Amino acid sequence: MRIVIAGAGAVGSHLAEIFSKEDVDCVVIDEDKDAIEDLGNLDIRTVNEDPVSIPNLNLAGVKECDLFVAVTAHEPMNLACCAMAKRLGAKKTVARIDNFDHLRPKYDKVSKPLFEDMGIDQLIYPEVLAAKEIVKGLQVSWARQRWDLHDGSLVLLGIKLRDDKCQLLNQPLRNLIGPQDPYHVVAIKRKEETIIPGGNDSLMNLDLVYFIAESEHLDQLKEKAGKQDYVDVKNIIIMGGSKTAVRLAQTLPENMHANLIEKDRARCERLSELITNKDVTIMEGDGRNLDVLNDAGLETSQAFVALTGNTEANILACLNAKRAGVRKTVAMVQNIDYIGMAESLDIGTLVNKQVLAAGYISQMLLDESVKNLQNLMMGNAQVGEFEAQKNSKVTKKPVKDLALPKNCTIGGLVREGKGQLVSGGTQIQEGDKVMVFSIDMNLEKVGQMFAEPKGLFNFG
Repeated sequence: MRIVIAGAGAVGSHLAEIFSKEDVDCVVIDEDKDAIEDLGNLDIRTVNEDPVSIPNLNLAGVKECDLFVAVTAHEPMNLACCAMAKRLGAKKTVARIDNFDHLRPKYDKVSKPLFEDMGIDQLIYPEVLAAKEIVKGLQVSWARQRWDLHDGSLVLLGIKLRDDKCQLLNQPLRNLIGPQDPYHVVAIKRKEETIIPGGNDSLMNLDLVYFIAESEHLDQLKEKAGKQDYVDVKNIIIMGGSKTAVRLAQTLPENMHANLIEKDRARCERLSELITNKDVTIMEGDGRNLDVLNDAGLETSQAFVALTGNTEANILACLNAKRAGVRKTVAMVQNIDYIGMAESLDIGTLVNKQVLAAGYISQMLLDESVKNLQNLMMGNAQVGEFEAQKNSKVTKKPVKDLALPKNCTIGGLVREGKGQLVSGGTQIQEGDKVMVFSIDMNLEKVGQMFAEPKGLFNFG
């Protein structure tokens, strides 16, 4: 399998790092020499040339590529690259865009045929992905991260456990959680280590634990995790008028109100034109200033979301908000290298557009059995929704006999619209939507077990 990436910036380099660990031929093309040289430690091929060029795209091998990804900082370049790559032989193409109008449903009748005619299979707008991720987190304020299986029939929650009220600590999981409980533990992030636990493992203070739970029993998990004091988020302060902030403001649920603080006056004026949500108030000021935050209603806010382009400013602002008593804080982290540090400071929910974009793009490499895929913010983990195909390997034996890869676990499934947790004796059936969690491996390998046995995967 060959993947060609146009653009060695933040998203392109992160994708290259992921694909360099897999059995694929990954090529990155970019005219920025420094950016190309920064990829020198990866097991990939690089082309230091302008990607908007037929000879250069041929040099990168687009004629034989299974996926062409254009993620430069320039939308016109990305669209042009994809159009050329498709006509040169690329099987699938995806372009990063900056204009949200391309994705508006009311323009579908124009935009979809237009981009299809151009040879562009998918458009990606990372800011939209980030806004959706933030909204999901705000709706479950007591969790660090949330992922829904099959429209919420099952929910994966990342929860930070603390010893003051948590009822789940310091006991072997085999004694703590049984087959009849409406939640299971699928992974534990303990400092720098990520663990897929067994029955003898215990949960410890300050662990970030990933639970898979039946959606109708989240209140029970909330109480067991000691999070019953968390209230629903209704009032939010958003710091920074970035593109992600705009998308978040436009997609907030109806029961939430936000005060958006932006220090640049001209940007504030532009935000008043872009944001039509009447439940969002735009305020001019520096969100790092406590007086400004108090004017924005810090004392009565249940969430603080820092979305400036400065990672350090976002982290510090969230720390200040937590000290002021805000329970839910969200920080946009632009540089992946900062994620570990931000986690150690106990910031709250972290959002990184590169990680979200990588999960979205990775899904294009997988078989049609994969309905949803996401890279988790712990950095080395993925969760995916797979549909078991007819005669697939996973339908032949109970889960305990499937010989899943070492760093992989099945947490739950949805059958005929109803979510259920999975145990060793569970027999997966054709049509089941299954939640798979993996560490230090991409889910392409696991996907083969869910596909029909006739050559749907070819990694040669």
